[in-house]
Amino acid sequence: MSIETTAEPTLAPPRSVTGEQQKLGLLHDHASLIVYGPDKPGIVAAVTALITRNKGNIVSLDQYTDDPTGGAFFQRVVFHCRDLKVAMTEIENDLETTLGALGLTWKLTDQSIPKRMGILASTSDHCLLDLLWRHRRGELPVTIPMVISNHSNAADDVRSFGVPFFHVPSSGTDKSAAEAQIVKLLAENVDFIVLARYMQILSPDFLKNVGVPVINIHHSFLPAFIGAAPYKKAKARGVKLIGATSHYVTEELDEGPIIEQDVVRVTHAESAADLQRRGADVERAVLSRAVLWHAEDRVIRHQNQTIVF
Repeated sequence: MSIETTAEPTLAPPRSVTGEQQKLGLLHDHASLIVYGPDKPGIVAAVTALITRNKGNIVSLDQYTDDPTGGAFFQRVVFHCRDLKVAMTEIENDLETTLGALGLTWKLTDQSIPKRMGILASTSDHCLLDLLWRHRRGELPVTIPMVISNHSNAADDVRSFGVPFFHVPSSGTDKSAAEAQIVKLLAENVDFIVLARYMQILSPDFLKNVGVPVINIHHSFLPAFIGAAPYKKAKARGVKLIGATSHYVTEELDEGPIIEQDVVRVTHAESAADLQRRGADVERAVLSRAVLWHAEDRVIRHQNQTIVF
C-alpha cells in the first residue's frame, strides 16, 4: 500500500485558530447549547434561568416537541457570555445538575472553536473542490486537516488550497488494510468526516473505530437508480426530477438519518450528460448545507431522523 503526502499525519492543526475566527464566521464569547429528552413543563424556563444566572444573554432560541403530552423535546440556544472560556466549567456543572434532574441530554459548544473536518474522496471531485472553495471563502466554520482519497487525481488541486492530501489505495474485496490506514490518519485529528463522493462502502468496524460522525452525499432520483451509470438509466426512463440526499452514515448502507435533500426539474430534451451536470450542482449545494448545519451544531439526531434548527 502506498501513501502520498506532503505533511505529517500525526500533527493535527490547533482546534482554535484565532487568526481565522472572523474569516470563518466564528463568534467570540458565544456558546451553542443543544438540549433534548422527554418533554415536560418547565424545560424552557429552566434553561433560560440557567443561562441568566450564569450571566449569559440569549441570542437565539429554537425548540420543537413531537408531542406536548409525553413526547420528545428538542432545543437549540445560542447565547453570549463574557469571558466564556473561563465560565464554561461552571456553566457545564450547572447544566449537569439542572438538566440532569430533568432527565435531559445536553451539549455545550464554544462557537469560537471551529470543528475539524476530514474529507474522503474518489475520482469525482465536484463535491470535494466545492467544500475546499467554500472553506477558503469563509463560508464553512471548519478547519480541514486533511483530504484522503483512494485515487491521486485530485492531489494537486487539494494541495493548491493548502490542505494536506493522502493517497490510500483501496482495491479488491478486502478493504481492511486501507480502512486501518485511514483510521490511523484521522485518529484524534478530526471531529467529523465528510464523504465527498467517496465511492467505497465503509465497514461497521471502520465506523466504530473512527469514532466521529460521518456525513455522506449521494444522488437520489424518483425512482432511484442504483449501480453504475445512474444518469443514463434516468435518461432512459425519462425522469422529470433529479436530486441529492445528504445523511449520516450508519452500518445500514444509505439508511442513516437524513440531514438535507433537494431536487431540480428536468425535461426530455436534456441528455444524460446534462442530467449528470445538474445532478452535480444539486449534490454540491445539498452537501454544503448539511456540512454547515452540522458544523454550527444545528442538527440533533433522534432515532433514525434529524431535527435541524
